[in-house]
Parts: sequence; structure tokens; C-alpha cells
Amino acid sequence: MSAVIIRSGKENMDVETIHRYLSEDSYWAKGISYTFVDNSLTNSFCVGAFIDGKQVGFGRVITDYYTFGWFADFFVLPGYQGKGVAKKMLSYILDQPWSKRLRRKMLGTRDAHTLYRQFQFKDLANPSIIMEINNPTVHLEYVGELTS
Repeated sequence: MSAVIIRSGKENMDVETIHRYLSEDSYWAKGISYTFVDNSLTNSFCVGAFIDGKQVGFGRVITDYYTFGWFADFFVLPGYQGKGVAKKMLSYILDQPWSKRLRRKMLGTRDAHTLYRQFQFKDLANPSIIMEINNPTVHLEYVGELTS
């Protein structure tokens, strides 16, 4: 496998590849519109993994850059999984000066606990203090409605 290059910034991402994966292959964003994906990247710290110029991985952090970061939409394309690509993306983010000062970093995962535990993510220390409004298919209610 050729070298994995990590890039940051929406302007360096292949938004079409990201949208395709999220809308067709992810378990958390099936059917999400291109507009939703594009706007979510605009308002996030984005990282992508590239091999020979092709984007093979992606992740983003929704953050204020000082106190909190939510890690979201991480994926590695099939064929590139299990080769350290996700680890390179996570290491890149966690090595950023702003990331080191965050008081809390959080994420949700159904199947990658082992990966994230290698980066010091743990089960909630006190889950009784965390609350949520959970509407996992809200993006399907706005298909075709948003243009920007």
C-alpha cells in the first residue's frame, strides 16, 4: 500500500466520496443529502486520509477549539480498513494544539470501541449526567428542502 497522506480542511476533502459513503454505506446517516453533508463539513474540523490522491478515509470534529469536541462521521473505505488509516487520522487530530487543550472529547460508535480505546476514549464516567435529544433520522425529513 502506498503512503497514507493526512490532509485537513474542507477544501481538501472529496465531498462526493464522503457523501456517497455516509448516505449509502454508513449505519448512522443513510439517505443524508449532499447539502447536509456539505454544510456539516463547513462547520467542522475535517481530516481525510489519501492514498495516491484518492480519499480513503474521513472524520470530523465539531468543536469550539477550546473546551469541547465531538468526533463524528469517521470511516475508512473497505479495502483500506485494518491498515492503520483510522489511527493516522485520529493521531493527526489529537496532535493538534487545540485538541490537546479540550476538556472533553466525545463520540458515539456501534462497532469501533477497540480502536477508540487505544486513544484514551472510555465509557462515560458518569452517564447519569449526560442527556440527549435523539432524532437519528431528522436528515430524512429535510430532503430537498435545504439549498444552503
